[in-house]
Amino acid sequence: MKIELPAPAKINLTLHVTGRRKDGYHKLVTRMQKLDCCDWLELELTDTGQVEISCDSDEVGDDQSNYAVRAAHLFFQSCGNSRRHGLKIRLVKQIPVAAGLGGGSSDGASVLKGLNELYGFPFSEAELIDCGRSLGADFAFFLSGHVAAVARGIGDILEKADSVDQYHYLLINPGVQVNTRWVYGNFSLTKKTEKFIFRGSLKTVEQGFTPAALHNDLEPVTIARYPVIERIKNMLMEDGAAGALMSGSGPTVFGLFDDERSAEAAVLSLTRKFADKAEYRIITAKALGGA
Repeated sequence: MKIELPAPAKINLTLHVTGRRKDGYHKLVTRMQKLDCCDWLELELTDTGQVEISCDSDEVGDDQSNYAVRAAHLFFQSCGNSRRHGLKIRLVKQIPVAAGLGGGSSDGASVLKGLNELYGFPFSEAELIDCGRSLGADFAFFLSGHVAAVARGIGDILEKADSVDQYHYLLINPGVQVNTRWVYGNFSLTKKTEKFIFRGSLKTVEQGFTPAALHNDLEPVTIARYPVIERIKNMLMEDGAAGALMSGSGPTVFGLFDDERSAEAAVLSLTRKFADKAEYRIITAKALGGA
């Protein structure tokens, strides 16, 4: 039995760190949006009893630390795997690795969803989310049917939001990999005693999203080590973006463009500017959930 399915990237339109739990995890309020930039996975059940993965990118590990592999083992463990199935995973990477776009979590979530379908849907969406929570906070968003959501807690408590699909998205990845744990480890809460009010609350969601709401508390931490992120933001704004922001813990920066023509013009301009930067990637994308 075989199935093919996408694993979409996400961006954080807003990300506020509101505190830290006793277990060390940071508490967040973040508005996330899925994009049509996707990895692709082919899952094939086998009778080997083993989970194997192959990928077209050398940057992706093929061992048991890979999120897709870990997700498969977790699924088999959760359902008992009485038939002793194995799994062969073929992964085609389009999402940059360690880029703040959730690629690894999305791959793992798609494995859970794909196996659930191959096994005849033994788990509900809520049960899959509970299952995936042990692998990472982003799994909840990728396992949900929401194309956009406001996430709270450690990022695993979701509230559906409208898709921000009125813009054309231009993503720039400078080719460096950022360790999320390092970023959070170097983040300091500066307003511990102040009451926190999130601009992306339900009221704001109902009123719609504007570029003025773009915000990421983690930006200063990552920019301090990788100043190129600030330069890319400035370039996007100079080339006509209505707003620009680093996604997640970085280093990918995205720009919002009001129309396709301005986005295409920016791609041409930035391609010339980055002509000697072979490691840079320029990705055009649209929000999922649009017309």
